[in-house]
Amino acid sequence: MALMTAREFNQDVSAAKRSAGLEPVVITDRGEPAFVLMTYAEFERLAGRLRSVVDVLRQDDPESDFAVEFPRASVGALREVEL
Repeated sequence: MALMTAREFNQDVSAAKRSAGLEPVVITDRGEPAFVLMTYAEFERLAGRLRSVVDVLRQDDPESDFAVEFPRASVGALREVEL
């Protein structure tokens, strides 16, 4: 983890963001750890974000072993539509 003082953070936010892209950055205030800056993706991973149904069904994740099978609906006798 990278360390940065609050003063350094205020003077160069861009450098803090670049560092946070590589690893979490601990921002100290008067020598004590006060904040952590990290990417949103890392935050979601640590927070264990709940996935929506859409996320699960999209199966974008190559590590996903989740399979969904939808049963076929049986269709009775078809009839013509009257308009």
